[in-house]
Amino acid sequence: MRGFLLLGLWLVVAFARPLLYLPLDDRPPNLAPCAWGLVLCPPREAYRGPEGADLASFRAWLLSTPGEGLVASLDALAYGGLLPSRHLPLPPEDALARLGPLLSWKARYGGRLYLFGVVPRWDASQRGRNLEVLQALAPWAGLPGVYLEAVWDDALRGSPAPREARGLPYPSRPGADEAGQVLLLRALRPGLRVAVVYGEGLSPDRITPYEGVPLRETVAGVLRSAGAREVALEEGPGLVLYLHGGGDPRRAALRLMGLMARHPVALADLSRVNRGDQALMGYLQALGLYGRLAAYAAWGTPANNLGSALAQGGLFLGDEEGRLRRLAEAYFHYWWGEVGRPWVRARFPEPLPEEAEGVAALWPHVLLEARRLDLLGVRFPWRRAFEAEGLLRLSPLDLVK
Repeated sequence: MRGFLLLGLWLVVAFARPLLYLPLDDRPPNLAPCAWGLVLCPPREAYRGPEGADLASFRAWLLSTPGEGLVASLDALAYGGLLPSRHLPLPPEDALARLGPLLSWKARYGGRLYLFGVVPRWDASQRGRNLEVLQALAPWAGLPGVYLEAVWDDALRGSPAPREARGLPYPSRPGADEAGQVLLLRALRPGLRVAVVYGEGLSPDRITPYEGVPLRETVAGVLRSAGAREVALEEGPGLVLYLHGGGDPRRAALRLMGLMARHPVALADLSRVNRGDQALMGYLQALGLYGRLAAYAAWGTPANNLGSALAQGGLFLGDEEGRLRRLAEAYFHYWWGEVGRPWVRARFPEPLPEEAEGVAALWPHVLLEARRLDLLGVRFPWRRAFEAEGLLRLSPLDLVK
């Protein structure tokens, strides 16, 4: 933690106009970048879990904080977050008025805007209102220094979201909770050269769960959001994005080993939703490959994992400490999907009691390069089992007693 604070202080001093980040909500995938030492975020207390954020605090923070750029969730500022955006009764003109401080911030400080809004999922009672707001924002996409996109949330088979998103006059793609991370990559490392490698048996034409479009469209959309450029392996990419969709885990590990000998490799595990491939992780750990990855993600939907692996792999190229800490966090989320969440759900009702934090005792022995990764505790920001925050510690092996 001290290293994060020092890095953040160095960034603020070195760049008097830092990058600002307004997350979608305070669930771990959205809030995590606030602890990476790369951005300035609103006060944590402005977020109030599923009930929605304190919008007055957001506005005050925005208008008093200069920056070179701002990555912001439209749903956070208009509705208080993803969950309130689905059902909060609010006229579209009022929602648009709440977004006014974004343009005020740009006029006052001259920074670039990187904005994303969410096309609601099938069960949102305010679908029509949210789409009307997204349509009304079309002129913003043509403003100098503004990037605007829409992402769609949890599109089950037959969901109207992909069709509705394509009807917007600016870029759209599947995803939601990874969108902030991806736009941070666009803001901080635009033009990253990325080679995409499809794992064994994973077809680019496969319609992936919760997305409703072929995988190749999801990949293209995530790369576009990141401002990245897709290149072939032989063209010398800055990062390889490896997509694992199941298949033989041993052959996948061997292929990863070969790729990692020549390139930084970010691994997006698309084999299951909200969980990773346990057999592949076993090979990665046994062969010492996991700690050599540029990034790893298995916590969400395919678009979530694609975007998260790409963003973290790109943002921490050349930053060894940052890379290892992101891998530590990613391993925690893998472990949570495989072990922590099932254990807690089998024993405790929601909202979760304090006793559920005892799940931390199940943490295994984990090594990252020459470090030991310990779990000191588990926190439930929304008092439910779906997501958790891990208090992690990386220790050099020669200091572990």
